[in-house]
Amino acid sequence: QVQLVESGGGLVQAGDSLRLSCAASRLTLTNYAMGWFRQAPGKEREFVAAISRVGTNTYYAESVKGRFTIYRDNAKNMVLLQMNSLKPADTAIYYCGAHARSALINGPSWYDYWGQGTQVTVSS
Repeated sequence: QVQLVESGGGLVQAGDSLRLSCAASRLTLTNYAMGWFRQAPGKEREFVAAISRVGTNTYYAESVKGRFTIYRDNAKNMVLLQMNSLKPADTAIYYCGAHARSALINGPSWYDYWGQGTQVTVSS
């Protein structure tokens, strides 16, 4: 019943890297535009990155631009988020989402499917 599953989170030090994975249970992810979001305690879900269905277009929040990369591994039916130069401000639960619309969007309400999240904690 779970449509998406995130993995790869953990506890790292500032400056380290992590790669998050979003795997599909029953969805073929090439049929969906995908997004990564994060949510820190007491805050709303925040857009991080998005990628088009084919994977030719990407879109990033200013706070992560130049540090994070969203990409697809279609052979594994997965969407990845490479996170470099991590900062304590990146600490959050990270979620992937999927939507069937053609546009790259940063509003979480537009996404149709979500995973349960993976925790990323960055210490100083």
